[in-house]
Amino acid sequence: MITENQEIKQPIIPKNVFHITDFGAIGNGMYDNTNVFQVVMKKIQEVGGGKVIVPAGIWLTGPIQLVSKLNLHFEDGAILLFSSNFDQYPLILSSFEGEETIRCRSPLDGEELEDVAITGSGVIDGSGSAWRPVKRYKMTEMQWEQLINSGGIVDEEGEVWWPSEQALKGKQVFQQLRNSGSRNVEDFKYIKDFLRPNLVSLRRCKRILLDGPTFQNSPAWCVHPWVCEQITIKNITVRNPWFSQNGDGLDVESSRFGLIEDCIFDVGDDAICIKSGKDEAGRLLGVPCEHITIRRCQVYSGHGGFVIGSEMSGGVRDITISDCSFFGTDVGLRFKSTRGRGGVVENIYVDRITMNDIKNEAIVFQMFYELEGEKVLTDEKVTEKTPIFRNITITNVLCTGAQTAIKMKGLPEMPLQNINFTNITISSFEGICCSECVELSFSNVKLNIKNGPLTQLENCKQVVLDQVISTEPLNSFLNITGNKNITVKGERIKEGDFVSVSNEVDSNELKLIKSQ
Repeated sequence: MITENQEIKQPIIPKNVFHITDFGAIGNGMYDNTNVFQVVMKKIQEVGGGKVIVPAGIWLTGPIQLVSKLNLHFEDGAILLFSSNFDQYPLILSSFEGEETIRCRSPLDGEELEDVAITGSGVIDGSGSAWRPVKRYKMTEMQWEQLINSGGIVDEEGEVWWPSEQALKGKQVFQQLRNSGSRNVEDFKYIKDFLRPNLVSLRRCKRILLDGPTFQNSPAWCVHPWVCEQITIKNITVRNPWFSQNGDGLDVESSRFGLIEDCIFDVGDDAICIKSGKDEAGRLLGVPCEHITIRRCQVYSGHGGFVIGSEMSGGVRDITISDCSFFGTDVGLRFKSTRGRGGVVENIYVDRITMNDIKNEAIVFQMFYELEGEKVLTDEKVTEKTPIFRNITITNVLCTGAQTAIKMKGLPEMPLQNINFTNITISSFEGICCSECVELSFSNVKLNIKNGPLTQLENCKQVVLDQVISTEPLNSFLNITGNKNITVKGERIKEGDFVSVSNEVDSNELKLIKSQ
């Protein structure tokens, strides 16, 4: 969260100006401008920084290694098109999915830089369709046939298309290499096609500005600042096909002091995502994602509109999101982790969020991510591998259309703690379902649901339901099992009013209070 006394520092760029056409660049979509951009970047270093102008045209190029004190500026009509020739992308030590690992160099790549800006208008296209695997069930029969006819290879089950046999083999081998801890580029060469890069990768950089352009068609994630600080991202559009594998929009990871505002996301995976490393790698790095403000953004297609996790092992704290809208995403607000992660997520503030046509949950807390279907019967010992989510406030949410209003699933050994909902209005098929929570409060919550009960509580403690109402008649208001210290307040609340209490719940633990 950025307070009024804090201001995100902007890049300081010298006034030198260079046009790529002065260095021999040709924008016909066929000429390879890789060497031109290398020369231009070297020139920027020689003169101590400046602005590089990319005019209207289609500028084909291989990956660009960014430099410090650079403003890469795109004029109207400029399209920066990255090559689909995998040979142009060398293997390097980078970061992906919560850990440092070997990947192909990103199309826009920068490490340990200061004062970097990408501004203007235009489109930056990562040619991701050449890299990404595609799952058959996401295609029509005609699309699937066209994809197969374009080349590549289909797996033995006939369910996933891969761009090459090397990429297909990579799926089988990569996990073994990762488990071995190898960071030797030579070990990864024969699965290079599998190691898709993020479109924009900025690692250990300071004072970053992305303002204006469209970033689209990324091989993996689209925009990924990792261990960065003083980040401003505004007025950008991020686009990926809805079916794109790992097609995240923005992943801010282990970074601090960031402002994301007035952006549009239409992607194939999580849209706006906060991360901080995965499992032991994230805990050893120990760099939280903190002091980030997100406001006035719109999300269309995406797995989650705003997401924290599941890679959050280094911790996430002091995050604010407000005045954002989600349209047709799988989930609206998504908090996810699993056993083994560790890390603490705390001091999260969500305010003034509108949603429409959400496919699953409007709001979900899921501490068993990637473990769906497992019935957890006993507590596990609390260790450094146990994730903690606490002190989260969600206010002024309006959602028209979702499968489930609110779903919360904590760990038996580490319940979700001090989660507060105020002024929530949701139309959905199902209502509120919470398990393994402590210090949970709902105030002024209005639900229009089709299938009761309105609220289900399982193994929850210190819960307050204050003016939680259904806008339509229901045959079940509250179903509680294994709960303790439940307080229900409301104008129409009275004992026996559609409240179901399991035998193991002590009647002294349930208080029904009629509002005055």
